[in-house]
Amino acid sequence: MLEETERWLATRSWSVADRPLHRVLAAKQRSGQTVSVVLPALNEEETVGDIVSVIRHDLVRQAPLVDEIVVVDSGSTDRTSEVAAAAGARVVHRDAILPRLPAVPGKGEVLWRSLLATGGDIVAFVDADLREFSSDFVLGIVGPLLTDPGVDLVKAMYDRPLAGAAGQGGRVTELMARPLLNMHWPQLAGFVQPLGGEYAARRSLLEQLPFPVGYGVELGMLVDALHLVGLDALAQVDVGVRKHRHQDGQALGRMSAAIYRTAQLRLARGHLIRPALTQFERGVSGFEPRTYSVDTEERPPMAEIAEYAERRVA
Repeated sequence: MLEETERWLATRSWSVADRPLHRVLAAKQRSGQTVSVVLPALNEEETVGDIVSVIRHDLVRQAPLVDEIVVVDSGSTDRTSEVAAAAGARVVHRDAILPRLPAVPGKGEVLWRSLLATGGDIVAFVDADLREFSSDFVLGIVGPLLTDPGVDLVKAMYDRPLAGAAGQGGRVTELMARPLLNMHWPQLAGFVQPLGGEYAARRSLLEQLPFPVGYGVELGMLVDALHLVGLDALAQVDVGVRKHRHQDGQALGRMSAAIYRTAQLRLARGHLIRPALTQFERGVSGFEPRTYSVDTEERPPMAEIAEYAERRVA
């Protein structure tokens, strides 16, 4: 590991217990900064309500840390929107944000559009499929941004059990993202969960970053933030254990392809590879190929969008 990365691990990796709630609240009051929590959601009626309820109870009603909770529904066919609204979130449909620009499928697309639907100086992203959710996830990633002006982006780190086995989750991280980061961006090798969906950042940073529209958004954001603000402006906080729905192996393969494509674009913008992935499923006559396109589109920095600029002026 690089000496710089080892130093970063010693100075920019914390536990949620390092910043108690009362200290974070005092820092928020002094700075006057506001906090938005965004949950990108697609068919998450089983879990989204509990997450919103916990945040509202712990960090809105009992302690005024969070100023708004926004669920961005990207086309759910279940009761995600109704459940989220009943729990106290403001629900916005992806297609209602920046309607002049047709939306494309993908998590990164939803996160990018959420910048136009929120107002917080700090934006925290939380996946909507988490189970046994703790508000420590939000407190942990928001705390350093309120207490340390030199920090611009904070990722949550945690254990990810799989089928009861500790540390076996995060298969795409271990098989794709971690090797890529260690080989090509070794300064980022200290991130325990580089692909984790729980992280917070200053709006002033997020609005300057391009957003890959699909699963490559987390890796792309880390790499681009490193180049834009430097390693010491990035941090991570241990928030315990993350439990969520795990995807099957083929879905993970498609996710890996999107992440590799995101990395490849940042390594050599002019050298493009085939943006497709062929996988195999056993059918009645043997193994049958299924070819999927790999997310290649990226949204420009939100600061370049006219509607966003107009809102800031207003």
